[in-house]
Amino acid sequence: MLESADGPDSAPDVAVLLCTYNGGKFLAQQLESIGQQEGVKLAIHVSDDGSQDQTQSILKAFRERWGQTRLSVVQGPKRGHVDNFFSLIFANIEGDYFAFSDQDDIWDADKLSRAVKALSSLPEDRPALYCSRSRLIDKYGATTGLSPLFVKPPGFANALIQNIGGGNTMVMNRKARNLLCAVGPVDIVAHDWWTYLLVTGSGGSVVYDPRPSLSYRQHHDNVIGASTAWRDRFKRFFLALQGRNRLWNTKHVIALQQNRTYLTIESQRILDDFSAARDKPLPRRPLLLWRSGVYAQSAWGNLGLIAAALLKKL
Repeated sequence: MLESADGPDSAPDVAVLLCTYNGGKFLAQQLESIGQQEGVKLAIHVSDDGSQDQTQSILKAFRERWGQTRLSVVQGPKRGHVDNFFSLIFANIEGDYFAFSDQDDIWDADKLSRAVKALSSLPEDRPALYCSRSRLIDKYGATTGLSPLFVKPPGFANALIQNIGGGNTMVMNRKARNLLCAVGPVDIVAHDWWTYLLVTGSGGSVVYDPRPSLSYRQHHDNVIGASTAWRDRFKRFFLALQGRNRLWNTKHVIALQQNRTYLTIESQRILDDFSAARDKPLPRRPLLLWRSGVYAQSAWGNLGLIAAALLKKL
């Protein structure tokens, strides 16, 4: 379809950054849903990380339907999903807005127009990021639930602890994309979490939409899942206490300290207090954690924070 790509000149240009790797099973359905977006002009930029299935042939067929200017495909760096997304973020791609895309979801027809409407109400001279809740579906497309609903406001003090926005829901303005490019490649956990960290840390705005904007497919090939079952929540809790989150936090703290000039003074303070809360002797760790102001979105998460600080697993 992709009629929206030929909409009125006043429609905003959205660059969709889509990474693929052996995603042929669901890729066509994902592309069809992107092609049916309303109220925007869009171009899809694909980086394929060396697929060995039918992914390449599917991309070729859609490119023949839509044309090279609407669907371009390049070879990925073959170093994992983070570097694959970085390769698109840092590429010479133009647009008013930039949207991350996975290879196996189904977008609602108004996904991009809702994001653009939210972002266009914010100052253009500041980084801004939109993200939303997701509707969870299984490999057959049947709805199985919703991703967690976050009610506390987005912010850098929250971003240090967790990422509230799945990358497949994220849309950013040009200032946010330029900020990512200015910082360049870093050793971090995930491109979407880094985007949330950098936008909030720099004083930018984040819009969290509680209304789902897509159907997020859960299957055994997911790089990162979104299960909300209690057994999975307990599993994540115990993995955090075993030190997984400390490893993630170390990566983020190093990357942020290396680029602290992009952070506001208040974000620098929060980062320094949080860093100290991770390593100072026990009597001071809980106090420094409290002083940093970091927070999780749930009571369980905040209890986990305190436990991690006491056990030096933060």
